[in-house]
Amino acid sequence: MVKTIWSLMDDRRGSVGQAKGVLNALNPQEFEIVEKTINYNKFAGLPNWLRGRSLLGLKSESKLQLRAPFPDYVLSISRRTAPVARYIKKHSPHTKIIQLMHPGNTGLEDFDLVIVPEHDKNKKSGANIHYIVGCPHRVDDKYLAAARAEWAEKFAKLPKPLTAVIIGGSIKGKPFPPEDVSELCRNIKRLKQKIGGSILITTSRRTGIEAENIIKKELVDLPQYPYFWGSAGDNPYAGFLACADNIVITADSVSMCCESTGTGKPIYLFVGGNHWLTPKHKRFAQSLVDKKCAIFIDAPDIFEFQPQSALNAAKEVAELIENL
Repeated sequence: MVKTIWSLMDDRRGSVGQAKGVLNALNPQEFEIVEKTINYNKFAGLPNWLRGRSLLGLKSESKLQLRAPFPDYVLSISRRTAPVARYIKKHSPHTKIIQLMHPGNTGLEDFDLVIVPEHDKNKKSGANIHYIVGCPHRVDDKYLAAARAEWAEKFAKLPKPLTAVIIGGSIKGKPFPPEDVSELCRNIKRLKQKIGGSILITTSRRTGIEAENIIKKELVDLPQYPYFWGSAGDNPYAGFLACADNIVITADSVSMCCESTGTGKPIYLFVGGNHWLTPKHKRFAQSLVDKKCAIFIDAPDIFEFQPQSALNAAKEVAELIENL
């Protein structure tokens, strides 16, 4: 019998990417997937202990789509969607609710399964919590093949090998320090002096104008295909992952780092030295290095590094859901 799973999709792009990875890994013969778009109002910022098992914080159009008959499963993808999942559980006790990332201590016991990254192990634990390295993502052979077919021709004339440079930025309002930006650029130039080729470079909305200007100035002499935040045209991020021979990435974005490791290519992590990353981000970066999925870009043996395997927790999470 086919089971129905609702996925509560909000405006967090990283969380949506994780959810899509899990949904793609589910057996399509066993699950009917329904994506529910969650739009928030001004009350969404209230703490979850106030929102409780309710739809408080959702706009009217989102509330209207969350009515009986309720599904067999609900996938909650962020802390903000946790009260929604608990609301459904209150009205439909048979529904199993799964949470991606720790939802906080409020209502933790309501969830049938909570998927928590290893680097968040310091949070409240429970019998329903399962720990994974990194996070689920959607990058698999099918994803890469489709992106390669779309983008390979656009990069064909660039000198090889191609190095994707994926740059994040500020963390919770803490800016990407100029000293770290310059250090990142020095490491990229060191890498390219050794292996040659070109860079496929992209920034994010968190990079900031100051950091972006430093990057443009420092790397101007390298052959490149740039796509800076706000550029016109299609975002080539998927094409970068698919077509690059190796990847340089800042360790501030858990989602993008994990998507990069899904390619099975050499991943060079940048953490910086000016207390830019939080302890959690540093634990995350170290977990990828310990798993031999990545290496720090300033490591002395960087040029000998080869990843052990691609990393994708989505299949692991999908199996846990199927076995609930």
